[in-house]
Amino acid sequence: MSAQHPGALPPPLPARQIDTRPFSPADERMPSGDEAYYRASTLTLMWAKFRRNKMAVISLFVLLFSYGGLLIVEQIAPYPANKRNGDHLYAPPQGLHFFHDGKFVGPFVYPYSFNFNLDTFRREYVTDTTKPEPIRFFCKGDAYDYMGFQDVSFHIVCPPEGGTMFLLGTDKLGRDLLSRIIYGARVSLTVGIVGIIISFAVGLTLGGLAGYLGGWVDALVQRSIEILRSLPELPLWLALSAAVPPNWSPLTVFLAITVILGFLDWPGLARAVRSKLLSLREEDFVKAAELSGASKSRIIGRHLVPNFMSHIIASATLSIPSMILGETALSFLGLGLRPPITSWGVLLNDAQNLASVNLYPWLLTPMIPVIIVILAFNFVGDGLRDAADPYH
Repeated sequence: MSAQHPGALPPPLPARQIDTRPFSPADERMPSGDEAYYRASTLTLMWAKFRRNKMAVISLFVLLFSYGGLLIVEQIAPYPANKRNGDHLYAPPQGLHFFHDGKFVGPFVYPYSFNFNLDTFRREYVTDTTKPEPIRFFCKGDAYDYMGFQDVSFHIVCPPEGGTMFLLGTDKLGRDLLSRIIYGARVSLTVGIVGIIISFAVGLTLGGLAGYLGGWVDALVQRSIEILRSLPELPLWLALSAAVPPNWSPLTVFLAITVILGFLDWPGLARAVRSKLLSLREEDFVKAAELSGASKSRIIGRHLVPNFMSHIIASATLSIPSMILGETALSFLGLGLRPPITSWGVLLNDAQNLASVNLYPWLLTPMIPVIIVILAFNFVGDGLRDAADPYH
């Protein structure tokens, strides 16, 4: 290798390849590997961790299906909620079949008729297995009012032409239990959402003021929480529900029960917010906001609360089941919602009589959707809590 002259210029660098094609944002792709991880937003990381919990994902789809169906309850239910069938009082569930005499017929039911037993004073239903009655889909059925439109008769599922379809049986008035459960979902599931909104508003406000201001405000909020927590929960619910005037309309009673449940559930959320704010109010970004002249409400609402909103959402998800169970318990005891409103608790009120449950066990069927929804909320809440935990 020949020695280079001391005064000579260094050799030129190789020319860099430049892409002369016009830039298009559509060509951008999410980077892979560690770069994608560090550039991802908080919500993206939470969703990635949440998806690894298969049970939470399945439960999320169950809840989305349940709440999405509330918009089309009238179309899903085969019968109106309060339609009576005098020939089928306490009728047992009709089985759903697909094959008749070894041939595929499609979804159908067998008709049944009753004979009154004078010895036991009970109706005895006899199934006719020789005549299958196909179930109709996307058909015209009983008329109903929907979003201001009157006499709408479209149904997704209809009973057989001239027949019956009581897949979960009927109650003492001959009303289809499946249809009443579907209608009751609208009230029972809405109570949880509206109640948690009220609880959120009170808990975030009082917990935020207590955690950020401290002093006598914190002491007043904490003493209020301790007083509410010291009262027995169920007797307090019963006392407040009994104070609701019996002459109120069903809608007013529904709103009153929702407000009661919301105002009794805020202490837990307020304490969680307070503890978070106590640890965050000494951070540098809070001091910077104070020095820049930001108001206390802006600091709490724009800087402190968003830093632990994921934990609040997880806590709220775990609180909704208690709202649903509270409404169900009060209505079951006859102190919550009352007929003609249909909810899962109102339906379970018919199962208070042990003799009725022994003779007609299908009256306990409304327990099944309550259990499914409560478990789904708990699984989703656990998944959100784990996804929001940075150390998990």
